[in-house]
Amino acid sequence: MTLIDSRDIPADPTSTERLAAESLVYRVVDTADDAQSESFQRAMTRGFLGAEPTPEVLAFGRAAFESRRNIGVYDAAATDAPPVATIDSWVTPLTLPGGGEIPMWAISGVTVSATHRRRGIARALLEGELRAAATAGVPIAGLTVSEATIYGRYGFGSAVHMSRVTVDTRRAGWAGPSSDGRVEYLDRESLAAELGAVHDRVRGHRGGQIPGWHSRWTGIAGLSPSDTDRDQVRGIRFVDADGEVRGAMAFTLSERTGSFRFALAVRLLVAETPEATAALWGFALQHDLVDEVTADLRPLDDALPWLVRDPRGVTQTVHDHGWLRLLDVPAALPARRYSAPIDVILRVRDPLGFASGDWRLRVDETGEASVEAVDDAAAVDAELDVSALSILYAGGVRASSLHVAGRIDADAAVVEELDRAFVAFPAPALDIWY
Repeated sequence: MTLIDSRDIPADPTSTERLAAESLVYRVVDTADDAQSESFQRAMTRGFLGAEPTPEVLAFGRAAFESRRNIGVYDAAATDAPPVATIDSWVTPLTLPGGGEIPMWAISGVTVSATHRRRGIARALLEGELRAAATAGVPIAGLTVSEATIYGRYGFGSAVHMSRVTVDTRRAGWAGPSSDGRVEYLDRESLAAELGAVHDRVRGHRGGQIPGWHSRWTGIAGLSPSDTDRDQVRGIRFVDADGEVRGAMAFTLSERTGSFRFALAVRLLVAETPEATAALWGFALQHDLVDEVTADLRPLDDALPWLVRDPRGVTQTVHDHGWLRLLDVPAALPARRYSAPIDVILRVRDPLGFASGDWRLRVDETGEASVEAVDDAAAVDAELDVSALSILYAGGVRASSLHVAGRIDADAAVVEELDRAFVAFPAPALDIWY
């Protein structure tokens, strides 16, 4: 797949004009300018309520910063001061149901200073990114969010849900299979390398995943200077009977209430085979002196509850994580595979206009799809907004659930057809933040 470089896309003129009317300057940050780069990173850290970054923290984040299209909003009265709002983006492959990929405009680093609220800045940032992506021909945008009530108004849908698990190890016990492989401890540099390598091999098997990047893996492995728990991070890998690394896990251990009993927090568990998954979970749940194991960003069809003796010792909390936003319906819908044939006309509402229209979706017996625009459709089978279609697209949320919520207007037979066609196997997942 050939991906465009988002850094080649200029600042959106509509957002530039809107913010100029508020005496604000909206511009792409020059990553070659050290002063601009540092002030942008400091503003972003402030926006996420982080500690003032040290020179070491700034150096750690510099590579990721330079690889992205960074937009800053500046007060026109002080353009040399740090930006009052930030956003960054890049184009990355998004894994689709059925194992294919599509270019996605990934959005991150969205902050607005507390001194500049309610001036239309967030709207200009988000809509500016969507217009830039659409202009560049990128068919879908995505983000992970700190607040779940903001992004629906821009057409994003909560498409990839994940599970946060807490295991009472003494109650849950262990019932998983034995393995011919072995588990080995790793130093943190090796841990970062193994996490990245395994993740890159497995991310193509589940819809919703995107590639990580160097500082993502080194950060999870405890090598980020801003990580207050970095000295607590440990890592292991699973090596199968053939000597191949098939999984890796980063975790921390912390004592509970001075009792010399411990909690183990999984930072990331990536596994290429069922054997590796069971071996890594088995290590965590059978660790000496550990009463509780926690992990976040686990897929909804995780094998964990079936690997223990008492599943009531496993508590799973489902939450939103990956948000998607379709921009080009005839490019996006045929890119994924479907689980059942369907022939429907969808009327899509999009307040920003990118995905609006009547679209005929036809899926054959092999799961391949075609989409064409329909002018003046006499018979529309289902009506929905772009947010609902973006949720359906990932295959993890049932059309029937969206129908009950009033997000899809269709009769029961059509809703059932949508359910069967759009559902994805395995369940979509996204095990990192971006």
